Amino acid sequence: MASGVPRQFLVLLTRPHVAGAAWWSVVSRLPVYLMSLAMVLVVREQGGSYAQAGFVAALYTLGMAVGSPLVARRVDRMGRRAVLLVTGVAYPAALALLVWATRPGDWAQPVAAVAAGIALPPANAVMRSLWARLPLRDEERETAYLWEALLTEVLVIGAPLMLAGLMLAGSAGTAVVTVAAMGGAGAVGLALTPLPSGVPERKPTDTHGTRRPWLGPMRTPAMAVLTAVMATCAVPVGLLTLAIPAFVDRHGSTGGTGVVYACWGVGSALGALLLGRSTSEVAVHRRFPWLVLAFALGVGLPLLATSPLTLGLALAVGGLPIALVSAGEMTLVSQVADGRLLAEAFTWASLATVVGDALGQQVGGLLMEPLGPRGVFAVALATALAGAALAFACRTLLGTKAIETAEHTT
Repeated sequence: MASGVPRQFLVLLTRPHVAGAAWWSVVSRLPVYLMSLAMVLVVREQGGSYAQAGFVAALYTLGMAVGSPLVARRVDRMGRRAVLLVTGVAYPAALALLVWATRPGDWAQPVAAVAAGIALPPANAVMRSLWARLPLRDEERETAYLWEALLTEVLVIGAPLMLAGLMLAGSAGTAVVTVAAMGGAGAVGLALTPLPSGVPERKPTDTHGTRRPWLGPMRTPAMAVLTAVMATCAVPVGLLTLAIPAFVDRHGSTGGTGVVYACWGVGSALGALLLGRSTSEVAVHRRFPWLVLAFALGVGLPLLATSPLTLGLALAVGGLPIALVSAGEMTLVSQVADGRLLAEAFTWASLATVVGDALGQQVGGLLMEPLGPRGVFAVALATALAGAALAFACRTLLGTKAIETAEHTT
């Protein structure tokens, strides 16, 4: 199976009507997983304090959180092309303005940070909604979402390394503008990539002359439940983000925190390659709760760690189901969300994990002093088990397809 999954990826990603969009989407997503860190480095390089750097990075994240559902809604209404072209130009322009025309303490720097967050090209939402509409068999579609999950892990690990490499050749500001320009070029390329014949740019959003509900895809009960499950499962990730460095620090190996933390992402990537399957006789809504339970049990493995080495091993083994959970979630979104609102649906699913992660980090910081790392590990396990319980309780609902769904070719 380990050799089979990479081959399935290769076959899928080299298909004539898939390759262009898939690879341009990879380029367009390069800034997504490093820009908050890059903001801190830029402001510090300009002479700003850590407080100022954190403020600018937080405003960028706020702009992204507020703007991304609105931008995705425009994708569903207008199609991907116009939105990607506009954001593909506006995003690098806003970051170039922040780097070259503002300084810490200027009123313009926070404004530029918010504008850049809002203008982030919606490549994740666009590509994931395209996978739901491209003429693929069901097993190929599951392979596509497994690829999306693996790509996330690769970018989380690789994008900061790329930023570090660019900084060796220049400044943090130059590196940020370079990555932003690459992301903008990827968005433009994704916008101009033609779709296969028979695949419309968008589905009609108003077939009965009625106004679309304010809640958009979240009005679907199955979509709301799925989002709640993913938000709950993201809280342990945030908790462990705080507990891992605290555990390593208490064992006198502060310099090894990055390596230990990376074991988590490596485990998730290996899980996709070694355990991922594009076909299964069990429907995805029935597999999904078991995957979430496996994730929860993996979250509990750090409780057994006695050293940074064993913690890294626990994270690598415990991380094996993460990409599989993410792939299952994306497959379910493509099935339960209104097919006219797929870009927005995928955006809300992503935001749920961002919010859950942020909440977990905040709670982890508050609990670290009274409970210590092991106590936070235990809270993470309990929260993950709660997410699994919710997934099991609602698995029948998760099998309910939306009335308006994207057309699949099987």
